[in-house]
Amino acid sequence: MDSIEPQDNQAASANPQRKIIHVDCDSFYASVEMLDDPTLKGRPIAVGGSSDRRGVLCTCNYEARKFGVRSAMPTAHAKRLCPDLLVLPTRMSRYKEISQRIKRIMKRYSETIEPLSLDEAYIDVTGQPHFQGSATRVAEAIRKEVSQTIGITVSAGVAPNKFLAKIASDWNKPDGLFVIPPDKVDEFVLDLPVDKVFGVGKVTCAKLHQMGIETCGDVQRLPKTDLVNRFGKFGEHLYQLAHGIDNRSVKTSRIRKSLSVEHTFATDLSNLDSCIDQLPNLTEELSQRLGRLEKQPAIKNSFVKIKFHDFTTTTIECGVKEPELDTYRKLCEDAFKRGNRPVRLMGVGVRFHTQNRESLQLSLWPEQGKISANL
Repeated sequence: MDSIEPQDNQAASANPQRKIIHVDCDSFYASVEMLDDPTLKGRPIAVGGSSDRRGVLCTCNYEARKFGVRSAMPTAHAKRLCPDLLVLPTRMSRYKEISQRIKRIMKRYSETIEPLSLDEAYIDVTGQPHFQGSATRVAEAIRKEVSQTIGITVSAGVAPNKFLAKIASDWNKPDGLFVIPPDKVDEFVLDLPVDKVFGVGKVTCAKLHQMGIETCGDVQRLPKTDLVNRFGKFGEHLYQLAHGIDNRSVKTSRIRKSLSVEHTFATDLSNLDSCIDQLPNLTEELSQRLGRLEKQPAIKNSFVKIKFHDFTTTTIECGVKEPELDTYRKLCEDAFKRGNRPVRLMGVGVRFHTQNRESLQLSLWPEQGKISANL
């Protein structure tokens, strides 16, 4: 999870005529590896840590996914699912180089770009003159140029807001394009499963299912007050998105205050030793995420978060310059003692110094409602 403070506080207008594209590279790291070594094409490959170091996968190609291999999966488990899986080490400088080239293509169509990581971004093309204002044709042009000039495929979603654009980009993956026109929003969200709503995790999804809520259409039939009473502030968020409403603007830069990874376990961890056993995977995944930042801010603290089986949560941290496994072991021991009972979730993370706001700009590529019917 990331804690990010918007730098640009300009709110979306009350009646935005917006055209948002979400661009998402398909299996980005693996795609770059296959680009640089064509003999890898057709083979199940992944990028990440080695199994003998209890590593985890950053990503894998679609050949590997046929075996059930997924990103963030422990490498040893992935190798059991797919014995022929070739696991390659990360080459972050190369991925950043390709990411910069993709950014330059997108900037031809809009300066309003919000990167989410090296391999995905929002683009606001509202009011842009290209292709007579058609966001769909802009998305098609970006996909075509990335494929022809760089040699990898990207998927894209086009919609009136960020929430729907991100969902749309995943709809026809890989190498696909999906458009949700403004006059189809109401129809689209009716059958959208609630687990597709941003912020609805396994626990919240299970609670919703217990209430008989499977789709956004089911959410729409509930009064907003019922959702707020049951889920607090998140109930308001759920109500808005279930109606296809998302007025967040596309931010060109933000302040990153922290970065973390956390896992909810299918079976509660019964003791401290089993918690300690999870730390190598968590810390390696955190290291990989830190490596994706174009410019890593100065680290102030490392922290461990534990959620016990009764849903009580504790977080403990200490000042460090670099996150290390030994540091997280000590923090985990202290955090576990606070509850001394089974653990359902663990997380590790870092907090960044925020005095120098300019140095903390989240710009992985450094450079600085309704919608019209031709979307």
